[in-house]
Amino acid sequence: MAVETQAPDSFREDLVSSGTVIKTEDLARHYEMGSEQVQALRGISLEIHKGEYVAIMGPSGSGKSTLMNLIGCLDSPSSGRYWLAGRLVSELDDDELAHIRNKEIGFVFQTFNLLPRATALHNVELPLIYNGTPAEERIERAKKALELVDLIPRMMHKPNELSGGQRQRVAIARALVNNPSIILADEPTGNLDSKTGDEIMTVFERLHSEGNTIILVTHEHDIAQHAHRIIHIKDGKIFSDEAIKK
Repeated sequence: MAVETQAPDSFREDLVSSGTVIKTEDLARHYEMGSEQVQALRGISLEIHKGEYVAIMGPSGSGKSTLMNLIGCLDSPSSGRYWLAGRLVSELDDDELAHIRNKEIGFVFQTFNLLPRATALHNVELPLIYNGTPAEERIERAKKALELVDLIPRMMHKPNELSGGQRQRVAIARALVNNPSIILADEPTGNLDSKTGDEIMTVFERLHSEGNTIILVTHEHDIAQHAHRIIHIKDGKIFSDEAIKK
C-alpha cells in the first residue's frame, strides 16, 4: 500500500497537516466465543477531520459499539490500522492506549459515570488529577469547562443534587477539560427525557460551532440528525456514509 512506502514521520505530518484526526484502514475485530469466531467488524476504512460532527449509527449487533471502543482506544483491532491525531495507535500496548485516551479523547457516556460523593467540580477535575496537573491549574481549567456548559452555579453540588441534564453537562465538561482531539459521545441522551435530551444536543451543537470535533454513537435517528455527517454500520461494515444538508 502507498502508506507503507512513506516514512512514519512523513505520513504522520501529512495526516496532521490535512486536518485528519481519525484515520482507519481496513479495521477488523473478531472475538472467540467458545469454538465460534464472531466477526464484529469486517474492514472499516474511514477518515474524520478536525471540526467535524459525525454520528455513527447502526442496530444492535451492527458493530457500532465495537467501532466506538476502537476509536476510543478502549480496545485494539484484530487487524487493520488506526491513526489518532497522527499517531498509529493500533499497535500500542494497554498503558500507551490509556495515556492516549486521557490526552486525546473526551468521553461522554449514557450513564454519566460520575463519582456520587464528589462535587461537580471534582468530577470534572478527575482527568487532570490522573495526568498530574497541579491543583491550582486543575481547578481553574475545571471551572472553565463547567462555564462552557453553563453549570458554574452548581459546581459544588454532588450528582444526587443535580438533574439528569445537569449530570450530563458535568460529564460533557469533564470530557472537555483536557482539550481533547475528539469528544466521543455514546448514546448521550439515552437516559434523558426528550426535552432534556434536546437541551444536551444544543450543548453539542454549540461546542461543534466553537471548533470541537464530535463523534456521536447512537441508534436514534432524530439524535443523529443533529450531526453533519452520518455513518451507518451494518454487519460490521460501513453501509453508508453521507453528509447532512443543514
